[in-house]
Amino acid sequence: MADRKAFLLRIDPELWAGIERLAQAELRSVNGQIEYLLRDALARRGLPAPAATRKPRKD
Repeated sequence: MADRKAFLLRIDPELWAGIERLAQAELRSVNGQIEYLLRDALARRGLPAPAATRKPRKD
């Protein structure tokens, strides 16, 4: 899996709650939802982000 950058994000509690609701509706974690929204925002501005990579699950 590609390296991930960890960082602290200060966010308005109401915005956080909205992201949580959206993440639940789209079956994502909040972290995954934030990453999805950021990638979408970059793509809409003509700056495609690298493809998301996931480590294969070991079942």
